[in-house]
Amino acid sequence: MSAPDTDVKKQQRRHKFPLVGMAWMVVWAAVLLIGLIVYLSLSGNEPGNETPIDEESATE
Repeated sequence: MSAPDTDVKKQQRRHKFPLVGMAWMVVWAAVLLIGLIVYLSLSGNEPGNETPIDEESATE
């Protein structure tokens, strides 16, 4: 059943700030995700940076 008397203008005003807040959170999450991707790509392993493995300790 639907509500008998809906005031769309009133509902738009009441929901404006929560919707804007949710939109800002989506934008903020996207910025953080892009930052994480950039950080991980810039701080990745360079060729030759790996630690050599001792053959003696690897067999134990």
